Amino acid sequence: MDEVDDILLKVHKTFDIVGKKWNGMIIYVLMSGPKRFSELHSSIPSLSKRMLNERMKELEEEEVVVRHVTNDRPVRIEYLLTKKGYELGMALEPISKWAIKWIK
Repeated sequence: MDEVDDILLKVHKTFDIVGKKWNGMIIYVLMSGPKRFSELHSSIPSLSKRMLNERMKELEEEEVVVRHVTNDRPVRIEYLLTKKGYELGMALEPISKWAIKWIK
C-alpha cells in the first residue's frame, strides 16, 4: 500500500466516525466540556438513550471520548473528549459555522 492509499483509508475512517448519525452532535456538545449521560441526552432530546449509549461506546472504542468515573458519593460518570476527540471537534467547527450561516 502506498502513501496515497494510506491517507485515503484514514480519511475514509474519519468520515465513517463523523458521518455516523449523532456522532457529530455528540462531539459538538462535548466541545463545551465534560457532560454526564443525562446532560448529553437533554442536549440532544431527539436521540434515544439506547442510541446515545451505543454511540458513546463506539466513540470510546475510537478513543474520541473517554468515560470518567469520579470518586464522589454517589459515583458520577462523565464523558469528555480525548485530545483526539477535541481536535476532531475543532476540525468540525467550520462546518458548524457554515450550518449557522446557511441552514434554515
